[in-house]
Amino acid sequence: MTIPSSDDRDIYSVGRLNAEARGLLEGAFPLLWVQGELSNVSRPSSGHLYFTLKDANAQVRCAMFRGNNRFLKFRPADGAQVVVRASLSLYEARGDYQLIVQSMEEAGDGALQRAFEALKQKLAAEGLFEAAHKRALPALPKRIGVITSPTGAAIRDILSVLKRRFPAIPVLIYPVAVQGQAAGAEIAAMIRRADARRECDVLIIARGGGSLEDLWAFNEEIVARAIFDCSIPTVSGVGHEVDFTIADFVADQRAPTPSVAAEMVSPDQHDWLNQLRALDSELYKRLTRQMQRLGERLTWIGKRLQQQHPGQRLRQRAQRLDELEQRLQRGLRNALQGRASRLATLQAQLQRHHPGPRLQHLRDLQIALVRRLHVGVHTQLKHLRQHLSALAHGLNTVSPLATLDRGYAIVTTADGHVLHTTQHVQRGDRIEARLARGRLHCVVDALEPPAED
Repeated sequence: MTIPSSDDRDIYSVGRLNAEARGLLEGAFPLLWVQGELSNVSRPSSGHLYFTLKDANAQVRCAMFRGNNRFLKFRPADGAQVVVRASLSLYEARGDYQLIVQSMEEAGDGALQRAFEALKQKLAAEGLFEAAHKRALPALPKRIGVITSPTGAAIRDILSVLKRRFPAIPVLIYPVAVQGQAAGAEIAAMIRRADARRECDVLIIARGGGSLEDLWAFNEEIVARAIFDCSIPTVSGVGHEVDFTIADFVADQRAPTPSVAAEMVSPDQHDWLNQLRALDSELYKRLTRQMQRLGERLTWIGKRLQQQHPGQRLRQRAQRLDELEQRLQRGLRNALQGRASRLATLQAQLQRHHPGPRLQHLRDLQIALVRRLHVGVHTQLKHLRQHLSALAHGLNTVSPLATLDRGYAIVTTADGHVLHTTQHVQRGDRIEARLARGRLHCVVDALEPPAED
């Protein structure tokens, strides 16, 4: 057997070994959810959090750096059950296999109970539990709606109680899941659907008993707000007598069990039958007394009718009616004659004051005035045109532009001053000569002094 030389062996340093092991661990596992119990929790001055996560069979070291643990909603302590989201790694300096924790939350009923209390305080502060919002249950509902699982024990108990107490009331079941991650949203949607359909006079929201986690769908905010917004009276019958949910506080009535909820919304048929029998007896007695009184009154009226027969009075009233009819006809004829005479007089007066002749006179006057206006305007315009022509001729006579047309020019310095004498310029100065059409830009080449006067 030959021993390989040192040149043929790939010898790892400890640092290289740990670095490559770390790379393998971090590359082979994605982010993981891990549940366990906290122990050896320490928080040094750096702000990082170090602890061990363990269960009955094993343990693993964990590190949660300051940038992540500042978002924790609770203070980690030894013995707490938690769920962490972490990546698998290796601490190279010691060669320790560990978890780098990104987030951590409490596990079990403790976290659920704190979430329950937080939501309860929030909704109570908003007034969702106030008695002013509670509605009375109908004494005799026309139909009872039940929102629950169609296969659970709760619906069997509810139907049994309703059948025993008042089987004549129809029951409408709205099937939902009462447990699971999507149960809360399904229950809330069904409550709003039942409210929109208005098929029932009262709603029972129920499920059987279970742990806090089993009943959690009835502690969700979406369910609480759906119950609060529902215009139909609601009864919450969730779990056993010792179980309380957010739905119990928001509903109009809370029942300790689904069976008690059924008793609360349904009347007792025996009580109603006894009341109906009593009412029937009382109605019979009152009708009998009423018929006796009416019979006595009918007898008395018959005797009076015999004593005062209405035939004679009817004949007198008929004669009086004929007389009044004749008087009314005479009055109408006299009134119509007077109105006809008055109408003829008014028509004659109206004819005398008819505006037709005056309107024709005014039309003729208007035509004459329009003609005079046209003549006056034409004459005035002719006079104004002649005056304008004379003014234009006079203006043209004195205008410097006319002078320029005769061959003269206006000479100015570079800064625009009109030159009247050679004393204001020197040789080499730039001047400008304005002609009738165009301008000349010149340079003074020679100066000739003005002649003596």
